[in-house]
Amino acid sequence: MAIDVLFRPFNFKGLRIPNRVVMAPMTRSFSPQGIVSAEVAQYYRRRAEGLVGLIISEGTGVDRPASLNDPNVPRFHGEKELVGWRQVIDGVHAAGGLMAPQLWHVGAVRTREKSWEPPGAYDTPSGLSRPDKKFGEPMSAEDIADAVRAFAAGALAAKKLKFDAVELHGAHGYLIDQFFWDGTNRREDAYGGRNLPGRARFAADIVRAVRAAVGPEFPIVLRISQWKQQDFAVKLAKTPRELEEWLKPLVDAGVDILHCSQRRFWEPEFEGSDLNFAGWAKKVTGLPTITVGSVGLTGEFIAAYGGESSRPASLDELIRRLDREEFDLVAVGRALLQDPRWLVKVREGRTDELLAFDRSAFATMS
Repeated sequence: MAIDVLFRPFNFKGLRIPNRVVMAPMTRSFSPQGIVSAEVAQYYRRRAEGLVGLIISEGTGVDRPASLNDPNVPRFHGEKELVGWRQVIDGVHAAGGLMAPQLWHVGAVRTREKSWEPPGAYDTPSGLSRPDKKFGEPMSAEDIADAVRAFAAGALAAKKLKFDAVELHGAHGYLIDQFFWDGTNRREDAYGGRNLPGRARFAADIVRAVRAAVGPEFPIVLRISQWKQQDFAVKLAKTPRELEEWLKPLVDAGVDILHCSQRRFWEPEFEGSDLNFAGWAKKVTGLPTITVGSVGLTGEFIAAYGGESSRPASLDELIRRLDREEFDLVAVGRALLQDPRWLVKVREGRTDELLAFDRSAFATMS
């Protein structure tokens, strides 16, 4: 099928993206003490030089003591940390690219380093890391208000540093998503409840605070998922109606673009339609959406962490769906991690030069 659809410009709310390809956020853990280095800055610049339309950074910690579970993941607060991020965005812009930092709070997810603990208590909606698994203590009203403040402060810092947008990580079983999920949110106050719109209040308050901080024109992207790292089979919304009820408070609060994470982009979200998660989110909200999940590779990314390699795969189904405007943008993860020139090769038809993905790529900043 014609590859040209991947290279159509996308213009929305000040974002003038030259093509439809987004670099997906991928945790790298190459930032000791939370500070990005010149090596990290070059890593992102190479993807801009490789024609990626919009780069979304790896998850970056907001200003809460236990927002991160790894001392080598970058933070997006503090003087030294933000000086490092200025180096990143200046390099991306010099290469003609656009970039958004992803603001992250891991919530009730245990540290990945056995010899390190975060400098404060874990934040959790209800003191659970998964259904019936005790972990930490429920956040107080003051904790929630400070977490909301921390996301807004990170977004304002991104705007001041001249990033082009900001993404909020509300997926994959981390803090915002833990509020969405009834398996980890058992609160009986205004941030809980049996219905999904009620459990979306924490996220909506964050989006409203971010919008107030950055103003009406700065684009806000929200990453969401049905699946959790704690349980791949979870579906927050089991029907299109429930999906609409979940997303409406977030749209009303000021989200501009929904980044809809699924493990395999071609899988239908609900029975009776072949629309994927991003397709349904666009249909029920009218917002632009980003699809993601095993783009350009045969295997999916969870298996990749376990050591499974993946071969280059056809883009025909992706292009078919993009051409019919099921979604607006396409996030590519491991293919770009393996090869910063992946998109150049796709554009030039050099498919025989596309690389298989190997787990060893996680250990380098090529």
